[in-house]
Amino acid sequence: MNYQIKNILWATDFSSEAQMALIQADYLAKKFGASIKALHVVPDFAPALYETRGVVVAELVERQEESQMIAQKKLKKISEKTGIKFSKIMVEVGSAGRKIPEVAEKEKCQLIAIGRKGMSALEKILMGSVASKVLRHSRIPVLVTPKKRKNPEIKNILVPTDFSENEEKERDYAWFVASKLKADLTLIYILELYDFKFSPDQVKKIMDEALERLKNRKRRKAEFQVKEVVVRDLNAAAGIVTYAAKERFDLILMSTCVSPVERFFLGSTTEKVISYTNVPVLALPAVYCKK
Repeated sequence: MNYQIKNILWATDFSSEAQMALIQADYLAKKFGASIKALHVVPDFAPALYETRGVVVAELVERQEESQMIAQKKLKKISEKTGIKFSKIMVEVGSAGRKIPEVAEKEKCQLIAIGRKGMSALEKILMGSVASKVLRHSRIPVLVTPKKRKNPEIKNILVPTDFSENEEKERDYAWFVASKLKADLTLIYILELYDFKFSPDQVKKIMDEALERLKNRKRRKAEFQVKEVVVRDLNAAAGIVTYAAKERFDLILMSTCVSPVERFFLGSTTEKVISYTNVPVLALPAVYCKK
C-alpha cells in the first residue's frame, strides 16, 4: 500500500492535551511535508429542545453562534502565538466524536491528531471520552496525546503485536512511519498468563517459542534498528504501558482490530493503553488494517 501523510487534522477543545497534540502534529507535519487543518466542534444542544419553546431554542442557537465566533478567534490566536500556519480553520457544530472523523474524511486527511482528555475512573472503564469515540468512528489513523508529553521528537517506536491476521498491515504502516522519522522499531508480544499457574521452566519455554516466532517473520532491509521482545504480564494493555514507560518510548503504534462484542464490553486493548499511558499513541482503525 502507498501510505502518505499530506493533510493532518488537528481537533481541539482548547485543553492542555489538545495543545500537546498540536505540538506533535506540527512535528509530524514537518517530517512528512504535510499541512495542518484546525478544527473545533461546538456541541449542538438545540436538537434535544426542538419540542420546547422556540425562545429557548433561539437562545441556544445564539449561544452556539457566539461560541463559534469565539472559537474562530481562539484558533487564529493559537496560529499567531505558535507560528503554525493552518491550511484551513474550521468550526463545526455537532457531536465531536462523530464530527471529527466526518470532517477528516471530507477534507481528505490522512491523520487525526487529538488530545486525550483527562478521564475519571468511570470513564476509563466505559471509554466514554471524545478520543475513544473518534477512534471508533475514524477510517484513518488517529494520534492521541497525553498532556504530560512535551518533547515531540520520535526516535523509538513500540509496536505491539498479537500474531493476528491483520498484523502485517500494522507492521507495514509502522515501517513507513519509522522510515520517514528515522526512528527505531521494537516489536513486542505480551504473553498474557493472567492468574494461571506455570512453572518457571514452562514460562521460559513459552516465551522462547513466542520470541522465535516473532523473529522468524519476514523481515526487510532497514536504515533503522528493529528489535523483537516478549514480555510476560497479566494482560496486554498492562504489559504495553509498563514496558513503554520503563524503556522510555516516544510513540506506541498499534491497531484497534477487535470484535464489536469485545469493544462494547471491554474496550479494545488500544483504548486501554491510551487511557493509562503517558506516551502518545498512533492508533490504526480496524477498517484501515483491512485495506
